[in-house]
Amino acid sequence: MTRYVDVTVPLVPGLVPLYPGDTDLEVRRRQHRAHGDPSNVSSLTCSLHCGTHVDAPVHFFDGQPGVDTVPIETLIGPVWVADATALDGDVDRAALDRVDIPEEATRVLFKTSNSALWNAPTFVEEFVAVAPDAATELARRGIRLVGIDYLSIATYQDPAPTHEALLCAGVTIVETLDLRAVDPGWWTLTCLPLRIPGADGAPARAVLSRPPSPGHDGGGGLAG
Repeated sequence: MTRYVDVTVPLVPGLVPLYPGDTDLEVRRRQHRAHGDPSNVSSLTCSLHCGTHVDAPVHFFDGQPGVDTVPIETLIGPVWVADATALDGDVDRAALDRVDIPEEATRVLFKTSNSALWNAPTFVEEFVAVAPDAATELARRGIRLVGIDYLSIATYQDPAPTHEALLCAGVTIVETLDLRAVDPGWWTLTCLPLRIPGADGAPARAVLSRPPSPGHDGGGGLAG
């Protein structure tokens, strides 16, 4: 039986950490059957970068495409979950060789020591990020999608260079993934952001799947 792992961070006010400056997350019941309304209806208020989400080029480049233009074929397909949990510092160019990303990989998710930060409901400024030189190298290798297990792919102190290196090269960014239950290796990713025309980002549901066959980890025929 195929194994599925939901790597989406639940949108729970007060429990999901928010990036500084983001809109407060509010999930509020507006209509109640118990109060005589015809149905239960709730509202959601949040930043488009709240929880698990996809970044679009317009996030850092005015006049560039929104999240609705990210190709579906980029968001669904084989993905390599790289074990970066032992890294001492950010994922830089030198670290890419140590985490053994297969040459045929076109999608990469970095599982780092950030996983421990999901136990903290507030934002932590010091987290493992992808350094600009690694972002440039990933783009050079033909990677189409990069994800990480915290609120940003880039450092809190200087977020622009990494985002710009990836987005300028057409690399889709997925942030705020919960990879605690995911073993490193080959998986199949399904990550679908809300279709909001022109938006700089959008919340997404992200799921990894893997058939029971050990051959799924072999890698050779999985790139796509």
